[in-house]
Amino acid sequence: MYKRYFGFTEKPFSKTPDPRFLFFSRGHEEALARLEFVVEEREIAVLTGDIGCGKTTISRALMDRLGDRYRFCYIVNPRLNALEFLRATARLLDVERPAASKNEVLEQINAVIYDHYLKGICPVIVVDEAQMIADAEVFDEIRLLTNFQLDAHNLLAVVIMGQPELRSMLSSPRFEPLRQRIALHYHLCPLSLEETMEYLDFRLEMAGGEAGLFTPDAVQKVYELTGGVPRKINSVATNALLVAYGNDAALIDSAIINEIKDEMMM
Repeated sequence: MYKRYFGFTEKPFSKTPDPRFLFFSRGHEEALARLEFVVEEREIAVLTGDIGCGKTTISRALMDRLGDRYRFCYIVNPRLNALEFLRATARLLDVERPAASKNEVLEQINAVIYDHYLKGICPVIVVDEAQMIADAEVFDEIRLLTNFQLDAHNLLAVVIMGQPELRSMLSSPRFEPLRQRIALHYHLCPLSLEETMEYLDFRLEMAGGEAGLFTPDAVQKVYELTGGVPRKINSVATNALLVAYGNDAALIDSAIINEIKDEMMM
C-alpha cells in the first residue's frame, strides 16, 4: 500500500518498540546513558514518563547495548501481591517450580542469582507499568532483592518504570527505605518541536524513505496535536501517510494533518 508508494522497505511508524527506530532525543540519550551506568553498578533505577514517551523502547535498547553479560527479566503486569511477584520473578529466572512460601522462593531466587554470578551474568529485573502496583509489599520485595550481595557487591540490578504518578507513589514515607536504595530517578519528557521534526525524518529514513516528507507547517500541526509524545506522533504520521497515498500527494502538508485531526480524537 503506502509503503511501495513512498518507497519504504518497512512501516516507518510502527507501534512496536523496536530499538532500531529509537530516536535519541537529548532526553532519551541521557536516560539510556544513566540507566546503563546504574545497571552496570547493579543498583536500582526508576524511569518515569508519560504514556508513549519511549520508556519500554529505551529498556529494549539498554538490553541490546549491554549484551550477553546481562539477563533481562521483564515483569510487564505488576498487578501482583508480594508472593506472586516473587514467584513471577523466579519463573523469569528459570526456576521451574517456584515455592509456595515467601522464604522458600527467596532461597530459590538466591540460588539462581548466585549461579548466574558464577557464570559472569548479572540479572536485570525490569518492572514495567509500576504505577499499577497495588500491594505496597511488592516494593518492599523489590528493595529486598538487592540484599543479594557478595563481597559488598550487588548480584542483580532493578529497573522500575512507570507513568508520572509513580513518582508520587514513591514519595510516600512508607517507601523511604526503598528510596534510599534508588541510585537513579529520571523523568522522560516529550519531544520538542525541533525534535519532532527530527523524529519524523529519522523514522522515514530508517524505513527506507527520505527526510522532508512532512513539510514544516505539517510538523507544527503534528506537534500541536501530539504534544511531542512519540506514540501519538506515530499514530498521526501513519494516518497522514494513508491520506497522502489516497490523494496521490508527494508531500504531507498541514492540510493533510487538518484532514485527519478530527479522526484522531487526541
